[in-house]
Amino acid sequence: MRELHADIIDEHSYALPEWFYANTHRYDKYDRNGPKVFMGEYAAQSVAVVSTKNRNDLECALSEAAYLTGLERNADVVRMASYAPLFSNTDAWQWTPDLIWVDSLRVSLTPNYFVQQLFSCNRGDEVLPVEISDAPAQKLFASAVHDDQTGEIIFEGGQWRGRGGRDGGEARGREHSGWPGKTIVLAGANLHDGKPNRSPGNC
Repeated sequence: MRELHADIIDEHSYALPEWFYANTHRYDKYDRNGPKVFMGEYAAQSVAVVSTKNRNDLECALSEAAYLTGLERNADVVRMASYAPLFSNTDAWQWTPDLIWVDSLRVSLTPNYFVQQLFSCNRGDEVLPVEISDAPAQKLFASAVHDDQTGEIIFEGGQWRGRGGRDGGEARGREHSGWPGKTIVLAGANLHDGKPNRSPGNC
């Protein structure tokens, strides 16, 4: 597609959480004169790619959050991104994980949904530079943007201690220059928790 000088390329990524952590810098050195990117489908897979045993859990959601910091940092290249699939019926499904699960009476929101909510409700107009001191045993991921309308600086950060680590975290903080910031945290009992015990709430 690049050879055909396409305006935008549709990329798909279904992989284990490690892939999402390893590719947070995927677009940092991307050709700014080439086609733009639509990350048209992505979702971390808890067990294996296209496995029916995959589940929505906090570990996958946090890896997607880390990956989104890289997409946000490179918003001049990555114009759009879409988690997929969006909906599934708990009684008749063909693919897992899915962002939102439903049955005839209930809607179940996943940790992955709350990551999407955090990023969609805390958007900025200008990407700001972020420097990270990164120790080998403690991977840190971050991006920051400025909201022109409110004057807020919105910082997104998280860390990963490996699949054997005890915990991980993804937080989005909002701060107006000269004023105390507000921190929004997504957390669960453990990395394999499918229902966060501390969700960010509504926008």
